Order: sequence, then C-alpha cells, then structure tokens
Amino acid sequence: MYLLCRLDVIIFKRESKKWRFVMDKNNILQQLIEQNNGYLLTSMVTRKGITKPYLAKYVEENGLQKVARGIYVTDDVWPDELYIMQTRSNAVIFSGETALYLHNLMDREYSTICVSVPTGYNASHLKTNNLQVKYVSRDLYKMGVCMMPSSSGNMVWTYDKERCICDLIANRNRTEVQIFQTAIREYMSGKNRKLSRLIEYAERLGIRDEVMKYVEVLV
Repeated sequence: MYLLCRLDVIIFKRESKKWRFVMDKNNILQQLIEQNNGYLLTSMVTRKGITKPYLAKYVEENGLQKVARGIYVTDDVWPDELYIMQTRSNAVIFSGETALYLHNLMDREYSTICVSVPTGYNASHLKTNNLQVKYVSRDLYKMGVCMMPSSSGNMVWTYDKERCICDLIANRNRTEVQIFQTAIREYMSGKNRKLSRLIEYAERLGIRDEVMKYVEVLV
C-alpha cells in the first residue's frame, strides 16, 4: 500500500510540474501578445526558448490568424499592413505619401505604400500591387529616420517631417499637385517645424535653392 501511495505521489508531482511548465510558456506567449498589440512573432517566441512546434499548437488552440510568414494576430486585431511589412523587413523605411500620411501632412489616406531601402537591397520579397520601392544611396538612406505610430498604434520606421518635405520638393514634378500643396502648407504653417534641420537636409540632398524658395515665401 505504501509503495502504491508513493507511486501516486511521484506521478502527481510529475504531472503538476508538466502542467506548470505548459502554463509558464502560455503565460510568456500571452505577455508577448499583450506587449505587441495583439501580434505574436515567431522570432520573439524562439528568443524566449519556446519551440516552433509548441507555437504552432498554441496558435491553433487559441485561434490566432497568420498574416505573413512568422507573424500572427489575435482574432480581434485588424492586420496593420505597415507594421507587418516592416516586420518582414527591417530595411524598410516608410517614405513618400505614406510618410506624409503618418505625419498628418496629407488630407487623405495614401493610395500606395511607399518605402525606401538602401541601394543594392533585394526587395523582391516585398512586391505587392500597391507598393512603391525607392532605392536610396546608403549615405542618405538613414538621414532623418524616426519612429511614428501607424494608424493602428504600432510603431514603425519612417522619415521625419523635414526629410519628407525635402523629398517632396525634390520629386515635385512627379507628385500630385494637391498632395504637394497640402503637405507644404501644413508643414510651413506648423508649430513643430525645424527649419534649420530642413535646410541641413536640403544641402545634403543638393536642393538647398529649391527648398529656400518655399521657406522665403511661406514662412
């Protein structure tokens, strides 16, 4: 009788330990989801020492949706295309219309996702119907980079307002008139403009004279 009782205790302890181990991993996954606004990334999970098979089981049991390779969201989260794209490639910096939209320098949503990547970067895996990729020389690629919340509240890399305005003026002949006028007006009339930084960027981009025409007239 003693041996049977002892065996029951050992089995109970093993099962309890196994249950606590599972609960610990589930708690880690839940914390990751909460910390990332409903997103769960395979890269984050594996860094916590949790295996991909365990993650796959968790995803299935909890009804998570796969929105891209290695990226899952809970069923109450609307997929954020900007956050997902940048998670797929940390070389992506949102620029053009997309950056203007993030800075509230446009009066409508962007029609195309515009991204900048360094010259020589292979962006073929990012190709979609509404994506515009701009290749930028490596010495200018990170000039003015900053983080901004997307419309869903996820932090993404983009260019600051001053870099956006410089790029806009440099590409004014290829930009819709309404978008150009709205962005220039909103920036120049804004309280948070940094004109010294704008001129610094313009000098590095070789468009100082063009930028100064707008500064002198509108400020």
